[in-house]
Amino acid sequence: QVQLVESGGGSVQAGGSLRLSCTALGTREGPYCMGWFRQVPGKEREGVVCTGRNGLDTAYADSVKGRFTISRDKNTVYLQMDMLKLEDTARYYCAADYQCNGLHPTDFQYWGQGTQVTVSS
Repeated sequence: QVQLVESGGGSVQAGGSLRLSCTALGTREGPYCMGWFRQVPGKEREGVVCTGRNGLDTAYADSVKGRFTISRDKNTVYLQMDMLKLEDTARYYCAADYQCNGLHPTDFQYWGQGTQVTVSS
């Protein structure tokens, strides 16, 4: 059983940066596909970015391209978030699956508990 543990959320002013981390426990290299989603109350969970091993199958949501960067080291995935905007405020969830099929929540079977990111003006 894969358990995902996130860290790194917090509060930052607009234009600032944060780095999130997610480690897949129970596996040495982690599931093939790992990524990040985000959700605000009352809205659907939104795909942010996902990546396979060695950077293959990487896909970003248009809203974060050029500002967010995903990287991976075996069973840990990082999300570097730069030039943060107010609309990036959300709870961010790490997700994983054995295939990279896209950025929809139904494409992932393993989920972390989430970490809050708050961007203020």
